[in-house]
Amino acid sequence: MGELDQEVKSIIREVENFPKEGINFKDITTLLSNPVLNSKVLTAFEANARKLKAEVIIGIDSRGFLYGNSIACNLKIPFVPVRKKGKLPHFTLEEVYSLEYGEAVLEIHEDAIKKGQKVIIHDDLLATGGTALAASNLVERLGGVVVGFSFVVNLSFLEGAGKLREKSQNLFFITTY
Repeated sequence: MGELDQEVKSIIREVENFPKEGINFKDITTLLSNPVLNSKVLTAFEANARKLKAEVIIGIDSRGFLYGNSIACNLKIPFVPVRKKGKLPHFTLEEVYSLEYGEAVLEIHEDAIKKGQKVIIHDDLLATGGTALAASNLVERLGGVVVGFSFVVNLSFLEGAGKLREKSQNLFFITTY
């Protein structure tokens, strides 16, 4: 993983003061536009999901969809989107979670996960862990079992991994800052 970590880190663009002053945004669009490296990243995510015997991949709105659906398709398992409130068309469960300033709501279709299914929750970046934790609560409320989390980038200084380890010890990162 060390070589892939360095390759990805060397291509991710850092945008200073975006989306607001003091934030250094990790822009993965540069990774997505490099088909060779993008494919290596997808292969690493697939290998992790196989190892954990995942039966469903959850992608968190919206950047979790970028790799999440491809992982699921390539493994021939279901992909389930977890979306911001009001974006899913059928009956949903919702989970309120805290943001830096206020609250947000995630939703999942009520019939998206079967009891006992092994689920990996995927997103592009792990920061404080609140969004991924909210998604894991939704999975558990539907009877699913969170077997792991996967991310392109881990911002370790924000300590989100510690929160997620309460749900699963299987945290997979392509690169860490």
